[in-house]
Amino acid sequence: MKNFTVTVNGVPYAVSVEETGTAAPAAAPAAAPAAAPAAAAPAAAEAKAVAGEGDKVTAPMPGTVMDVKVKVGDTVAEAQVLLVLEAMKMENDIVAPHAGKITSVMVKKGDTVDTQDLLVTIA
Repeated sequence: MKNFTVTVNGVPYAVSVEETGTAAPAAAPAAAPAAAPAAAAPAAAEAKAVAGEGDKVTAPMPGTVMDVKVKVGDTVAEAQVLLVLEAMKMENDIVAPHAGKITSVMVKKGDTVDTQDLLVTIA
């Protein structure tokens, strides 16, 4: 567990971040306390085809997919931008946790996602 202080609009917040698993987590900014819940993600994400084999890259927060920069079969480097997620009027780069090959892309530009929705798998 790592402790950080995040300042939002001049107000400092104490944030604790827990690292899970053995792979490095996707880089994402620490979120300030939510003012209101986001709209529910569509059930379409659950109805999509079964994800490919590999490590799952999930949405760190609810938002809208602004751009998808990879496709199935692409080889990516660690920390390479996979897609851009807009959340709270900010664009957030979702990056590869490690080098590998893209085995599935579960979202497209304009999709709305919720926290922990599957975005991409990397083998």
